[in-house]
This record gives sequence, structure tokens and C-alpha cells, in this order.
Amino acid sequence: MVVNPAATSTTLKMRDVLVGALGSELKLDVVETAYRGHALALGAQAAADDIDVVVSVGGDGTVNEVVNGLLAEGPAPHLPMLAVVPGGSTNVFSRALGRSRDPVEATAEILDSLRAGRTRLVSLGTASASGTPDGDAWTPPRWFVFAAGLGFDAEVIARVEARRAAGRRSTGALYVKEATAAFLRGRERRRPAMTLQVPGEVPLDELFLCLVSNVSPWTYLGARAVNPSPDASFDTGLDVFAMGRIGAVRMLHTVRKTLAREPDARGHRVHRWHDLEELTLTATRPLGWQVDGDHVGTATGLRVRHVPAALRVVA
Repeated sequence: MVVNPAATSTTLKMRDVLVGALGSELKLDVVETAYRGHALALGAQAAADDIDVVVSVGGDGTVNEVVNGLLAEGPAPHLPMLAVVPGGSTNVFSRALGRSRDPVEATAEILDSLRAGRTRLVSLGTASASGTPDGDAWTPPRWFVFAAGLGFDAEVIARVEARRAAGRRSTGALYVKEATAAFLRGRERRRPAMTLQVPGEVPLDELFLCLVSNVSPWTYLGARAVNPSPDASFDTGLDVFAMGRIGAVRMLHTVRKTLAREPDARGHRVHRWHDLEELTLTATRPLGWQVDGDHVGTATGLRVRHVPAALRVVA
């Protein structure tokens, strides 16, 4: 069990309850992460040690690191299964698997599934960047479980991470505040720098936002789903939602559509694709890029690919 003690809703008391529940039925080793990248190392160690199941307790960042460790050598039948207990602020991957938002209830669901042998293979994505500050032509592929992006969304995440480093708690309100500030004061939507290339199609340029989704919804604001790509699924390829130069009123109208009970965010300079195997983004200046809500750095290119049946999870 890989526990991130710094995750938003992970407490010592909760951890002890989860350990007691899982340890009553499983031979359990518990490790708390101590630094960024620790969960990745623990995932790789679990793959090498022939562990049966890795339970990730934390937010989506913890899940992403564990998955990148498990798949460091690529998908394989012998790899440990992954189970996810939600411990962060949004927990997109856990919710996409149908888990309860309550960590204790989610743990009970995991135990029920293990007893019944309920597992499934899920598709994932990889993202490689070019034009990074370290000068790599293309970085090694990084796995993502639910989303990746270049540009505006990564800028918002960077703003939120800076506020969290200064002591602010991660909340939906904080994301809304930083997204509004980035949109109104930033230069991305006034000087769109991105071009999207989908194989077999004419390149689409002057984009300021491009969201790549492996599941639906893309994220949450509390209990409210933010759903720009409602057809995205573990059982299909990747979905893309992109926007060109746009004003504040039209942007607000589009956001409202993504928050609707039956989302259908279409309109002028709004572009959507479903079930893609790969795509490439390029930019005329360095932009931030992100995977699973984690700001990775800056780049001028992002190559994204779909990998079917990449990992077995406890369903």
C-alpha cells in the first residue's frame, strides 16, 4: 500500500483504518511517500518484486507516479494489479473506475472485488515533450491515466501548485479563481501559439487550449463534473477538446456547457475529436504541459499516444 501522507484528504487516522481493513485479509506492506517521485520508485519496485496488488492511497498525482513505476518497462501480463483509494481533492481516476468518494467505503469495495476476482484491463495514454529546457529532442514517454495537455490548462495547474506551495489548500474555488485570472490576464487566448496535428487531417493552428482525455469527465469541481469530452472512455482511444481565440462571454458560455447535466460543448472555434490513436501538438513559444493534473514543465511540442489494455486494475 503506497500512501501519500500529504494528499488533501489523507489523514493518519484514515490511514490506520484502511491498513486495518486491508491487513485483515491481505499480507500487507505499507509505505508512506517521502518525496516527489517516491511513489514512482515504489511502483517500479513492486513490479520487480512480483507483488500481486498495489494499492494507491492519495490523489491523482500519486496514482500517476505509481502507474509510471509499474509500467516503467512497458505493459506486461505479470505486472501487479492496481487498486485506488481516493485521498486527494478530485480523484478523477478513482471515480472513473466507479469507486466511492469515501476512502473507507472505497476500501470495502476493493476487498469485495478482490474476493470476487473482479478486474479489468484499461487503456492509458503516453505523452512525450520536445523543446524542453534540458534540450531533449523528445522526452521519454510519460504515462497518464486520465488527461494530458499543453498550454492553458497547464498554466492554471502551475498557478494552483504555486498557491499550494505557499500554504493554500487545493479546492475547486482555487482552480476557478486561477483559471479566471489566467484567462483574463494571460496572453494565451490573445496570442494562441498551438497547432494540433491529427494523422490524416489538415493541421489546426491558433489554439490556446487542448485537453486530451482518456476518461469522462475530464475533472471535477467538488461534486460537479467538468465534461468537455463526454464520449471519452477506457474502452476507446483518446478524446480531444480544443479551442481557438475566444472572448470572455463565449468562453463562459462554453464552460457552462461542459458543466451541464448533458454536456455538449460545441460552438465557434471549439473543436472535438473522439477515439484517436495519436496526435501531436506544437507551439511557437514554450508552454506548460501537464499529465493527470501535474505540471511537468515547459515544451514546444507534445506527442500523445493511446495504449490499449495497458494495465489491469481492481474493478
